[in-house]
Amino acid sequence: MLMTPQQYEESLRQLNLVVYMFGKRLDNVVDNDIIRPSLNAVAKTYEMAQRPEFEDIMTATSHLSGEKINRFTHIHQNTGDLVKKTKMGRLLGAHTGCCFQRCVGMDALNALSIVTYDIDQAKGTSYSSRFLKYLSYVQEKDLVCDGAMTDPKGDRSLPPHRQADADMYLHIVDETADGIIVSGAKAHQTGAVNSHEIIVMPTIAMRENDKNYAVSFALPSDAQGIIYIMGRQSCDTRKCENSKIDVGNLKYGGHEALVIFDNVLVPWDRVFMCREYEFAGALVEKFSSYHRQSYACKVGVGDVLIGAAQTIAEYNGAQKASHIRDKIIEMNHLNETLYCGSIACAAEGQAEPSGTYCVDTLLANISKQNVTRFPYEIARIAQDIAGGLMVTLPSEADFNAPETGKWLEKYLRGTPEISTQNRMRMLRLIENLTLGTAAVGYLTESMHGAGSPQAQRIMISRQVDLGKKQQYAKNLCGIQDEEN
Repeated sequence: MLMTPQQYEESLRQLNLVVYMFGKRLDNVVDNDIIRPSLNAVAKTYEMAQRPEFEDIMTATSHLSGEKINRFTHIHQNTGDLVKKTKMGRLLGAHTGCCFQRCVGMDALNALSIVTYDIDQAKGTSYSSRFLKYLSYVQEKDLVCDGAMTDPKGDRSLPPHRQADADMYLHIVDETADGIIVSGAKAHQTGAVNSHEIIVMPTIAMRENDKNYAVSFALPSDAQGIIYIMGRQSCDTRKCENSKIDVGNLKYGGHEALVIFDNVLVPWDRVFMCREYEFAGALVEKFSSYHRQSYACKVGVGDVLIGAAQTIAEYNGAQKASHIRDKIIEMNHLNETLYCGSIACAAEGQAEPSGTYCVDTLLANISKQNVTRFPYEIARIAQDIAGGLMVTLPSEADFNAPETGKWLEKYLRGTPEISTQNRMRMLRLIENLTLGTAAVGYLTESMHGAGSPQAQRIMISRQVDLGKKQQYAKNLCGIQDEEN
């Protein structure tokens, strides 16, 4: 069943989440001014799945039930699915101008479909059948899943079992007939309080001493013992000012949270890895590869920023200047290069033993490495074109005040045919995308989401066959390897 945006909102109202923000527990997450834009962004994934013109991109056919499902709950069956995933990310990024929060759960589902099968083949366990039963439930209900991988980590120089506080990595503390009891936290959880389910995975490869940290499971987001503490974003309280201009992006946004697991019981039928430490690294690698492909969403947000830069150039009367035209060309060059990387790793994907298709790991890491750089340059150029008024612009209240409004209307107008208010709106959007709340999703998330830049460089070094490249060179210049 495809859920409608209205049904999605109502489903969140039925949850009993424990959420704190600014030191107080929230009694209504759905209608909170700061959280609501992020809910709207998720709701957009439901709305667009209902529209015939986006059906091919936004929906898929379940390999389990044969029913039409939202692509965010789909397990990739071929490279065409992987390519459509990239296109979906760009499409939604362009329609929301922010993170729409469902990619992490989609990537967790696909990674688990591979690794649970692999564990079963090696260990004789039954994780895959548990997972597929859970997947059927997610698909049937069209649920939002929060994929939770990143642990607080504590002292980065020490492995999990040597931390002064064992909870720096989420871990198993007890085992009962009903399930396992876990303790710890997951950090930087995008869209956490907009989710129905939370899927936990280990954050690094493990050795035997760390086996209690090699755990993966899924729980309802309002399970007893789960606590959410909302993260702050730049300019976040502007959303509470009832301004139709100062927020920049009037409807959509994102959020992050620290998610606490305070001795939480996980029923056995929701456990997908339990101390199989040999497979923790494989789960991290598969998830990371999928999620690094997912940063095609930044291409969609880049489309918005390029459009805003072109528009403000026109509002400023500078659009015909050769250096402005060249800067717009460079923004498009960088943005389309990002798209190329995501498409390439999808097109070069291969089937895993489970039957699930996974992206090309090397190309996925190359794609994400570019994402850690290019959006920053795109944002810099946009700020250059916008001019300093982007960060010195008075508030909407000043424009509306009789004492000051007339002066602002007079002195902050650009070209005569464009209203001062429209110029202000476009400047605020660029500010939002490059400095404000959306910058968390566009810039900081581009840097640290799906692993820091160094994580991709490590994977690139592992995946590249340097010996083969050396042999190509030696062959062409007539070098034969000498015997030692």
